[in-house]
Formats: sequence, C-alpha cells, structure tokens
Amino acid sequence: MTKRVIVMNFEMESLAYQGFSELKRLAATGQVKGEQMAVVTHSNDGQHKFKIEDFVDFTGSNKTSTGGLIGMLVGILVGPLTMLLGWVGGSMIGATQDAREIKNARNIFEFLVSDIAEGQTGLILIAEEEDNRPINEIIINQLRGGISRFDYQEVEEEIKKAQQVEKDTKNNAQQAWQKQHDNTNGETDSSNASAKD
Repeated sequence: MTKRVIVMNFEMESLAYQGFSELKRLAATGQVKGEQMAVVTHSNDGQHKFKIEDFVDFTGSNKTSTGGLIGMLVGILVGPLTMLLGWVGGSMIGATQDAREIKNARNIFEFLVSDIAEGQTGLILIAEEEDNRPINEIIINQLRGGISRFDYQEVEEEIKKAQQVEKDTKNNAQQAWQKQHDNTNGETDSSNASAKD
C-alpha cells in the first residue's frame, strides 16, 4: 500500500465540496484509508494566497488544519517563497513542450499553484492507496475533476527543503539589513566627526 498526497481540482467550487463529502463517505466505509483531507482555495486577487476552507483528520488524533503535512504545504504556499522562486509562473511554461514533461519537471508547490488555479477550489488528500479506482470513480467519472498523485515521502522532502530555504532566506535578509544599517551608521558617524572638525 502506497501513501500518497492526492491533489484534485474542479471546474466549480461546489464540486470540490461535493468531492470532500463523497471521500469522507468512502473513508467511513473503509474504501479509502485516509489520514487528512482539506478543501483549499486559491485567491483570485493577484496575491496567490492559499487557504484551508474545510479540514478533516481521519486518524482520530484531532490534528488541526495547521498540523500535519497539509498545513505545512499550504503554509509554504502563503509564504514569500512562492513569489521569490517564481512558482506562480508554473502554468506559463511554453505550450510547445510536452505537457507530461512539464508536469514532471514541476515540484509540488508549482503544481498546486497552477492546477488549483486562481479563483479555484480543490482538495488535498493524504491516503494510503492499494486501489485507486474508488477515488477515480467519484472525482473523475462523477464530478469530472482532475487527479494527480504524489509520493508522500517525496512531498515531505520538498517541504523540508522549502522550510530550510525560507529559514536561510530570513537569516540572510536579517544579516543584509544589519550590514546596511551598520554602514549607514558608520557614514553618519563620519559625517558628525567631520562637522565637529
């Protein structure tokens, strides 16, 4: 059984909520072994903000939407890296290239930003899958949505890398600010000394 991060996108917001309900039903009947699931919206105000609208923890540990992998994933998407690394341009890659090749080249963050497009609502599910047919039947056949599956461990690694880059970027920014501040103070001190002479 493979643990996956399953991303689903839909034409209409209502279909995402319907999918959320249907997948909860599958989990209740044991057809899906889910861990966490969230309804996620992508703002259409040009800010590319992601927000968890609804959340369920199937494990009974009562994690909040900020706890666990989905919370960390969305947390990075609302941070500065999304803009700094140009992930918002993932959907703008030249249409002349093979679509599958482009999809494989993108990381999970670029994928989410482009596949749950601005103004759209999607689902993120963490589940162990032995048979993908129950989910495919509801999402693809009934709700006409799209599904992409990612290896859980690979997504975990991407999150760790992103968190480290965020930490390094913050530290570098603080050092650069301090250096600029020190230089400015040095110039001010020199000016004051000259004025006294």
